[in-house]
Amino acid sequence: MEEKQPSMVHKISKIISDFFNPLVSLFIFFIYMSVREYSFKESLMYFIPLLLMIMVPVVIWLVWNVKTGRYTNMDVSDRVQRKTLYIFIAACVIAYLIFNYFRNGYIDLVMLFILILIFTMQISNFYIKSSMHTSFNVFVAALFFSLDWKAGLVWLGIAALVGITRIILKRHTVKEVFMGAGIAFVVSFIYLYCNIQFQH
Repeated sequence: MEEKQPSMVHKISKIISDFFNPLVSLFIFFIYMSVREYSFKESLMYFIPLLLMIMVPVVIWLVWNVKTGRYTNMDVSDRVQRKTLYIFIAACVIAYLIFNYFRNGYIDLVMLFILILIFTMQISNFYIKSSMHTSFNVFVAALFFSLDWKAGLVWLGIAALVGITRIILKRHTVKEVFMGAGIAFVVSFIYLYCNIQFQH
């Protein structure tokens, strides 16, 4: 029997879902923020530690665990497998927060809230496998919103699109996507409130 080819909707969903994964979405935000807020040298000073301490280790961790068979796929769709992923990401973020605090004398608010988001997702994971793609993209929308409300709204549209693709690809149920979005909305609201307080 001939294997059924994935439909065009499925193919497009896969491209959108793969591209707007949490790491790429955060990477795009950091590039946008760097160009907007910092000089080239300041951008490098801010971005290189993030890249070396969080993004590169997480990618290596994912690839290594998929290759050794500990994770089924790069999305880490399995709820049990996700536990170690959350712990590893949290450890990287904590290491970066400590490094940044000793180097620059302040707590990086964006990374602190990413840590809060990861912990909340980890707690939720005991009950429901919330969509990490949706959650992170909603939070990235809040990050964009703090710099430019129009960019924030555009990214919120992207987050909604990503949520739909996760359902189409059967990586998550509707409930799991809404749970991920709900968690991110609460964390994002607190982040935006704190961000406004720090600016005054």
